[in-house]
Amino acid sequence: MRNILVPVDGSENSLRAARHAVELARLVKPLTIHLAYAHEEPIVYGEIAVYVSREKMAALQREHAEAMLAPAERLLRESGVPHTSKILIGPVAQALVAHAEASGCDAIVMGTHGMSALGGLLMGSVATKVVHLTRLPVTLVK
Repeated sequence: MRNILVPVDGSENSLRAARHAVELARLVKPLTIHLAYAHEEPIVYGEIAVYVSREKMAALQREHAEAMLAPAERLLRESGVPHTSKILIGPVAQALVAHAEASGCDAIVMGTHGMSALGGLLMGSVATKVVHLTRLPVTLVK
């Protein structure tokens, strides 16, 4: 095992997954952790389109994505674990799996429940989709 994808979304569960990946990195050397934050393409329509340009919306999304990556990046930096960070745009589960494959990842380590506007209703839906879409081993961290 040389490369692990760790999707993050700013939730405590995704940070726990990053901590778990750090522990793996201490046991398996060399190991690079690939952090990724994925979000859907921003949709700007209706009245908001008059006030917010596509460029401004993209800048806001990027700022938000960087904020979601920051805690895990800090953890990895402080742990001295080699890592990369990537912001992905598209259907979340599909984008994560495609990035794992393109990065040559051997496994995916992710939280079971992330942030969701609908609370418990959709919790874990991204993890479930990733498990079904990938051929890579997936470790789910609670």
